[in-house]
Amino acid sequence: MTDVKVPELGESITEGTISQWLKQVGDYVEQGEFIAELETDKVNAEIPVETSGVIKEFKREPGDTVEIGEVIAVIDESGQAGGSSSESSESTSAEQAPKKQEEPKSAEKPAEQEETQSTNRPLASPAARKLAREKGISLDSITPTDPTGKIRRQDVEAYQEKPAKASSGSSQKAASAPAQSEDPTKPTEREKMSRRRQTIAKRLVEVQQTSAMLTTFNEVDMSAVMDLRKRRKDAFLDKNGVKLGFMSFFTKAVVGALKEFPLLNAEIQGDELLIKKYYDIGIAVSTDTGLVVPVLRDADRLGFAGIESGIGELGKKARDNKLQLNDMQGGTFTITNGGVFGSLWSTPILNAPQVGILGMHKIQMRPVAIDNERFENRPMMYLALSYDHRIVDGKEAVSFLVKIKDLIEDPEQLLLEG
Repeated sequence: MTDVKVPELGESITEGTISQWLKQVGDYVEQGEFIAELETDKVNAEIPVETSGVIKEFKREPGDTVEIGEVIAVIDESGQAGGSSSESSESTSAEQAPKKQEEPKSAEKPAEQEETQSTNRPLASPAARKLAREKGISLDSITPTDPTGKIRRQDVEAYQEKPAKASSGSSQKAASAPAQSEDPTKPTEREKMSRRRQTIAKRLVEVQQTSAMLTTFNEVDMSAVMDLRKRRKDAFLDKNGVKLGFMSFFTKAVVGALKEFPLLNAEIQGDELLIKKYYDIGIAVSTDTGLVVPVLRDADRLGFAGIESGIGELGKKARDNKLQLNDMQGGTFTITNGGVFGSLWSTPILNAPQVGILGMHKIQMRPVAIDNERFENRPMMYLALSYDHRIVDGKEAVSFLVKIKDLIEDPEQLLLEG
C-alpha cells in the first residue's frame, strides 16, 4: 500500500481544500496521473500519484481542508481495477432482489449499505459522522445536498449554523436581524464560500485596515488611441498574431509614469521603503472563482505585441485554473479594467503590499469643450488611482495620473516613455 500525500506547493501555502476527486475508488491510476484537484488561497493544483496501482481508499471528502503532507488516499500497487468481482456481483444481485424476499443477515454488502439497512442509520461520510459527534448533532435531522442521499461534512457545517442563529434570536431579539431575515417559507440556497473567495475577502479587509488608502480621479480622451488602433490593428494582427488592445497602451503609460514617480512602485517594509527598479505589472483578471492578479514580468522591456501576448496568455491560464504560484507573486503595481463590465466609475482597492493600483473604466461619448465656443463629442474614460497615503502624497498621486493621461492622449510618446 502507498499513501497519497498533499505535496509541497510553495513556501506560503500550508493547506488547501479538496475541490474534487478526479478518480474513483477502484480506478487504476498510472504513476504521475492526477487523482484530485486542490484549491489553495492562490492557485488550484492537481495532485499526482507517485505509484501505479488501484485506488483503495479516499481519506478525505470534497470540501475538506487538508494540510501539506497529509495523507488523502491509499493506492494498492497489486490491486486490480474495479475491486473483487464476487463482491461486485453480490452487491448487484442484492440491489436487484425483490423487496419481499428476505435478505440473509450474513450477506456480504458494502459497509454503508449494511449500516443503513440493518440499523436505519443515515448514510454519511466518515468526516460528516465525526463532525456531527463532536458537535452533538443528530444525523437524522440533517438533509443531505448530495443527490445520492449521502450526508457530507459541508451539510453538517451548514446545519450547525442554523440552530446557532435561531438560539441567538430567541435569547436576544434585538440582535437577531440576520436570523429573522431567513424566512423558512421562502426559497433560499446556502452555498459555502470557496477558499479563494474567503482569501479575497480577508485580504481586501486587511488592506483597508492596514493602509491609508485614498483615491484620486481624472479623465482621459481616448480619441488618439482609438484612431491609432483603427489605422494599425490589421497590420499589427498580421505581423504579430495578436490583436492590438487598450491594455498595452495603459501598461506602457503606467511604466512611463512609474519611472517618473518611483514611490508608486515601492512598498513598506517595517520602517523602510523598498523602491523597486523593475516593473512587474499585475493585471487583474475576473474568473468564475474570483478575481486573480497574474503578473506581467519586466513590462518595461516588452513591446506592444509582447504585452498583448503576455496578457492574453495570463488571462487564459487564469480562466482555465492553470495559474502557478509564481505567476501571481512579486507584482509592483496593478491595473484593473472594470470598463469591460460596463463600470463608469469605481475606487479600486490596493493589492497589498503594493501601494498603487490604476482603475480603467468604460469608454463613453461625452461632450468636451474645445474652446470657449465649441464642444465636441469625444470618447472619454474616467481613470482612478488608489494609493497608500502613508508614502505617496496627494501631489505625487495626482501628477502620476496626469502623466498617464498625457501619454494616452499623445500615444506616440509611449515609444519613448514606456
